[in-house]
Amino acid sequence: MATASTAELTPAQLVDQHRPTLDQALETIRTRAYWSPHPEHPKAYGENAAAEGQAAFEALRGKRLGLDQPGTDAWVGGEVSPYGPELGVEYPHPDADVLLPAMRAAMPAWRDAGPEARAMVCLEILSRISARTHEFAHAVMHTSGQAFMMAFQAGGPHAQDRGLEAVAYAYREQVRVPEAADWSKPQGKRDPLNLSKRFTAVPRGVALLIGCNTFPTWNGYSGLFASLATGNAVLVKPHPRAVLPLALTVAVAREVLAEAGFDPNLVALAAERPGEGLAKTLALRPEIRVIDYTGSTAFGDWLEANARQAQVFTEKAGVNTVVVDSTDDYRGMLANLAFSLSLYSGQMCTTPQNLLIPREGITTDAGHKSYDEVVTDLAGAVQGLLGDDARAAALLGAIVNPQVRERLEAAAGLGEVALATRAVAHPDFPGATVRTPVIVKLDGAKPDDEAAFLSECFGPVSFAVAVDSTADAVGLLRRTVRDKGAMTVGAYTTSPEVERLVEEACLEECAQLSLNLTGGVYVNQTAAFSDFHGSGGNPAANSALCDGAFVASRFRMVEVRRQA
Repeated sequence: MATASTAELTPAQLVDQHRPTLDQALETIRTRAYWSPHPEHPKAYGENAAAEGQAAFEALRGKRLGLDQPGTDAWVGGEVSPYGPELGVEYPHPDADVLLPAMRAAMPAWRDAGPEARAMVCLEILSRISARTHEFAHAVMHTSGQAFMMAFQAGGPHAQDRGLEAVAYAYREQVRVPEAADWSKPQGKRDPLNLSKRFTAVPRGVALLIGCNTFPTWNGYSGLFASLATGNAVLVKPHPRAVLPLALTVAVAREVLAEAGFDPNLVALAAERPGEGLAKTLALRPEIRVIDYTGSTAFGDWLEANARQAQVFTEKAGVNTVVVDSTDDYRGMLANLAFSLSLYSGQMCTTPQNLLIPREGITTDAGHKSYDEVVTDLAGAVQGLLGDDARAAALLGAIVNPQVRERLEAAAGLGEVALATRAVAHPDFPGATVRTPVIVKLDGAKPDDEAAFLSECFGPVSFAVAVDSTADAVGLLRRTVRDKGAMTVGAYTTSPEVERLVEEACLEECAQLSLNLTGGVYVNQTAAFSDFHGSGGNPAANSALCDGAFVASRFRMVEVRRQA
């Protein structure tokens, strides 16, 4: 069981240590420049960090992760790594009737601490998580199926950047209004009317974070830290197959809160029994006033329709699309797309699914390429990238759940297969399910084919869709984003007019666009402090990570006026 911390963190210590980081984050969200305080390279954490991190992860296996939170009525677990091993970690199952009142009781002192104090505590939590990045990387790897280096970077520094970004936005929005003001209205010959006014950022209530299987920290930290920094308590309900990374996060948060003199019940874990559906039960509790969710469209729609007492932020499913019109770097385009389709076996909400290619072909620096040639060359680029099993395993990771594998296997029946999937033997984990992507040819003019490519097929499945012209591609892009949503859109063109048409379509349909990526930046990657993840303006998500709208409605300004 966890024990109460005896250390103390004074406000002055926290400000001295973390105020410069907050100031730099505030400046960076203004300039949108590159910056990160969290190193991407594993060696940056010290000579022994890798071995110590793996040992710390191994020490968790087969144990109970005690959090000393109230209302624990059982212990639950059952995570199995996509790489094969059972984790064997048990977590506290909550009695919400006990836990939620305790969380609400912790909020007044947290509210009264003010925006700066809350931000400093949040940054201390992130700092301690950063120091344990190697341990967290193994936890993310063995719950999400990400390859280690991706789990290290996306699950570690990139996730921590998203958390810090949310803290910066939250702080900025709360301090737009001064804490106090003297108000005087002249009355001519009479004495003026004088009031003293105080303004307090008041949290909405308990926030519920519903975690996802594929990116538990990267997708979770924005909502967690946005809610905490704005004064809310946060109940973390992880995906049942990816509990450990968020449970460790909760443990760190509770430790820091206690050391800083706050009630650790401001952050708590809600792990569930198999098949319990705890997220649906918790989402309707009157204490829950903010919900952050990443996952299927069906449950996201249900939350938006039924959790009426809460402000609901959802990232759901979309059909990400790339328009291929022309290019002046054919090899670079193929290499960039091949990597984008392969990274983490396409198990990213930003992975391209539909490649819209004119059936008459495209112009390139290597000459005219027919539709068939483009598709064949792309298949060859993927095969070349993934030809070596060790390299393939390091890029693909493992298939996260049986549903992804079933969609992958069923895709071959949807059309002509341009690139068949193959099994990859993982050099370190023989029990891992590793598969290369499949590319299927479809015809944009056929209704049966349209039904296939206009449905999200999450995983390593892409459709090369033949269209009559680039204009038809842009029209299909518009319809796709409007009706199905998209987290990302890409386009390749050497034509200023086509570029203008695609950009206009994305501006009108509210989708994030990447143009002519041929180097080391990919359409399915976004950088905290600079890129917006999602837009909140199409059916794929009702919010963006991260902007002012993502944080501003998590609190309200309450004014107290006194006669001066």
